[in-house]
Amino acid sequence: MSATGTEDHVEVRSGTYADSVTLLQVSRQVQQLPGVATAQVAMATPLNVEVLERMGFTVPADATVNHLVVAIRLAPEGGLDAALVEVDRALAGSRRAPAGPSEEAPPRTTASALRSARLRGEPGGLVLVSVPGPSAAVEAMDALAAGSDVMVFSDNVPLEQEIALKRYAAARDLLVMGPDCGTAVVAGLGLGFANVVLPGPVGIVAASGTGCQQVLALLDHAGVGVSTAYGVGGRDLSAEVGGLATRTALARLDRDPGVELAVLVSKPPADAVADELTAYLGSLSTRVLPALLGPGRPDLTSATEQVLRTLGRDVPVWPVHGKTRAATGTRLHGLFVGGTMKQEADVLVTAAGVQGYELVDFGDDAYTTGRAHPMIDPTLRLERLAEIADDDATGVVLMDVVLGHGAKDDPAASLAPAIDGIRPPVVVTVVGTAHDPQGLDRQVEALVAAGAEVHLSNAGATRRALEILEGSR
Repeated sequence: MSATGTEDHVEVRSGTYADSVTLLQVSRQVQQLPGVATAQVAMATPLNVEVLERMGFTVPADATVNHLVVAIRLAPEGGLDAALVEVDRALAGSRRAPAGPSEEAPPRTTASALRSARLRGEPGGLVLVSVPGPSAAVEAMDALAAGSDVMVFSDNVPLEQEIALKRYAAARDLLVMGPDCGTAVVAGLGLGFANVVLPGPVGIVAASGTGCQQVLALLDHAGVGVSTAYGVGGRDLSAEVGGLATRTALARLDRDPGVELAVLVSKPPADAVADELTAYLGSLSTRVLPALLGPGRPDLTSATEQVLRTLGRDVPVWPVHGKTRAATGTRLHGLFVGGTMKQEADVLVTAAGVQGYELVDFGDDAYTTGRAHPMIDPTLRLERLAEIADDDATGVVLMDVVLGHGAKDDPAASLAPAIDGIRPPVVVTVVGTAHDPQGLDRQVEALVAAGAEVHLSNAGATRRALEILEGSR
């Protein structure tokens, strides 16, 4: 029993595994019980153990990544038995019910599922792989061997396995989207963290999930639709991978009569790969505009404006809602859920010559091992926000909120209260469309009401944060 009257219970279970999204839901269900102050049910990865210890729980030293940790903090009136019963009930409810006696049992592996599809005469199509990273390559290779394209949503896939998959696929004119492919639009269907957009004349190939979403959102605001967006994974334009999937995806768009203009979006690529791809673009019949981030290159908003001008469309004024206060500190903190949003900000901040800043991508593999992506679980980012808000040196906080299918159903519900009343000014980019299930206007209004200044353009938000910071100096 602690001085505040709460009581902690921590237990480690072996032989039990569930994915991070499921465990996040279990934790929330248990935490809603009367008398439960907080609850965390998670696999005992080093990151999760660190988070639990920061919350004040003592995790047994022999806990490993193969163990499930159940950590519950009870208020004085709370009952442990009821909380543990809810843990068991929620875990059991998350498991798929077994097939009935008259039903066909679902395939247990990718290979068996594809064999079954072939026996039924169904084409290979597209296979989505979302399993722990070390196991993803096996499932993806089964899909490729069966003649299917594959989208690898999994992160933490070793680089050498990605290269092997993409070489195998390229030799067979198959497409590997990923690993860590967060966003795609195929045949008008959004996959992963995809925004809701209308079909249109633009096709996208993106070695960047949130970069793709930023372009989708800006084009949608300008009234231009996108029918296809192939995500190829953030490492595809690295020197090691060499743009293998990018070439296949661009060739697909080049054969699509509905694509009038293609856009190639990427985090900062390897220079040699960027040069090779520039030469490759000249061999295609469809015009391709590059939107490759990096020093001296256009930001994603500028690249989108070029797309609009090329299509003969008007470039709108990108909306800004609210106006935040002046800064008193001198340090810039960027807390991002989108890796490309963070990297775009980094390019702009570096070019501005700012000293003493911190930009963090909470969607990086280091933060997502054994945890849901921060677009779903904002816990780590909110903890860091509370820390920097209490630091007098903090001048401006720069953040992003990414909407779309797969993302948290109401991200402003947790972020707005955390922003409300803090001393540093907060500038937020909301990446989303008017059709997204979270409600773009609703998210913007909640954040503005909490005191944030909200932009649709991440580049615009970053420049505004730098302007506020300069005013404090």
